[in-house]
Amino acid sequence: MSIIQAIIIAIIEGITEFLPVSSTGHMIITEKIMHVTDNDFTKLFTVAIQFGAILAVVALYWKKFIDFKRWQFYLKLLIAVIPALLLGALFSDKIDSLLESSTTVAISLLLGGVVLVMIDNYFNQPVLEKEEDISYRKGFITGIWQCIAMIPGVSRSAASIIGGMQQGMTRKLAAEFSFFLAVPTMAAATGYKLLKGYKTFTPEHIKLLAIGNLVAFVVAMLAIKFFIGFLQKYGFRLFGYYRIAVGIVLIILILAGVINR
Repeated sequence: MSIIQAIIIAIIEGITEFLPVSSTGHMIITEKIMHVTDNDFTKLFTVAIQFGAILAVVALYWKKFIDFKRWQFYLKLLIAVIPALLLGALFSDKIDSLLESSTTVAISLLLGGVVLVMIDNYFNQPVLEKEEDISYRKGFITGIWQCIAMIPGVSRSAASIIGGMQQGMTRKLAAEFSFFLAVPTMAAATGYKLLKGYKTFTPEHIKLLAIGNLVAFVVAMLAIKFFIGFLQKYGFRLFGYYRIAVGIVLIILILAGVINR
């Protein structure tokens, strides 16, 4: 992987991490289009630079994350992340194998797009408007929804936002809680990957990870601000149409042999 390739992948990550379009799916396809060598470091890079993107959440919502008197906030995130931690540990190898599958990404994008086109017609009578209104139970259930995104192409953001809305949250609150939940989820995933692979790192690997995380952080700061406003005004439908279009194009490219299955 070259520095230019790392920057491009990081830009894709920063833009898509918090949009309901699947950052992992977009990175996988981008890597295949650029013919990035598929190896252990590439898989680690795809996960690890998501940490840079979620640091943007901490920066934008720093008042929540450094207010240690509000211990309930941290406890909610801890409870909500438990399902992802358990399933991630149990199915780590299976998840890694799915990261190689363009077909899985294409189908997930397509089906997920259909869901997003229709989702605005449901869960449209929210009762929870503030993070303080979210119970531990509702946070935990939202965390279960997030686990669907372990399938590449599903979108962690979409799964957890829809889960939050199903639990009665407004679009804005569900999106913000999804952002908050990304912090412990991706921190754990990144830490696990780094612990498994750091012994094989070269100075070049470290440089690529540093650049990738920095770029993802800056781009994600802009994407978060855009998404909250867009979601409140327009809902999910346009994201759904985008996913369907991309999914169809990918299936055509796979069938044509342009992209490996």
